[in-house]
Amino acid sequence: MANSEQLKYAKSHEWVRVEDNGDLTIGITEHAQDQLGDVVFADLPAVGQSLAAQQTCMLLESVKAASDIYMPVSGKIIAVNAALEDAPENINEAPYSDGWLFKIAPDDIADIEGLLSLSEYDASLDE
Repeated sequence: MANSEQLKYAKSHEWVRVEDNGDLTIGITEHAQDQLGDVVFADLPAVGQSLAAQQTCMLLESVKAASDIYMPVSGKIIAVNAALEDAPENINEAPYSDGWLFKIAPDDIADIEGLLSLSEYDASLDE
C-alpha cells in the first residue's frame, strides 16, 4: 500500500495509485470520506465500461448525502472492490487500503501528470 504522498489526487477528492502493471487503483480521500460521513452504500461502476476523465462513474451514499465519484483520468474499468457491497464502511475506516473503489486501465498513463500531488491537493482544500 502506497503512503498518501505517493498517490496522485483529483480536485474532486479521488486518489490514484499507479500499480506495477500500469493499472490505476482509485479511491476517495480521507477528507472526502470525512465530509460524507458514514458511507452506507457504494453503487460501483460496471467492469468493462470505458469512461472519460471527470465523467461521473459511481455513487456513494452516506447517512448525510449522496455523492458522485468521478473518473480522475480516462480509461476502462477493469475491477471493482466487491467487498464494499457488504462492507461500505471500509471506505470510512480505510480509504487508502481496504476502502479502494475500482481499478482502471488508463487510456494514457501520462494523464496522471495532470493530477495533483499531496501538497497541491491539501492546498486545494483551503481554496
